[in-house]
Amino acid sequence: MNDTITKFGYPATLIHDYDHWMVLLRPAQVTLGSLIVAAKSDAQDFGALSADHFSELKVVTGDVSAALASLVSYQKLNWLMLMMVDPHVHFHLIPRYEGTREWEGQAFEDKSWPGPPVLSDAIKLSDNQISGMATWLKSGFPD
Repeated sequence: MNDTITKFGYPATLIHDYDHWMVLLRPAQVTLGSLIVAAKSDAQDFGALSADHFSELKVVTGDVSAALASLVSYQKLNWLMLMMVDPHVHFHLIPRYEGTREWEGQAFEDKSWPGPPVLSDAIKLSDNQISGMATWLKSGFPD
């Protein structure tokens, strides 16, 4: 695993594993269902990924969109590829919605809707919440 995948809590945050990508729970939830979609590669430039990465990304995006539509009822998905602090190719995937969503009795408000997401406005999850939310999100992905 590259350092970026490890930094985002792998293996505890693993939602779904593909041949060339991993979907991870984002331990700091900007909105409910915030994820990291990380390339299983040492590449630090999007264009340096293999053709197989790009081909499989089509499957990953479809799976992620379907899972989050079912579980979170988002209105938009923001795919942010920042790679400033964590250099390996990855996206911060932020489900966007007007108002609040609830999970396990906790409210997750999209405070900056309809503007750009404010990543520093995230709710940091405890280890127990990470485990529970990861299990919940896995239920939306194909086996």
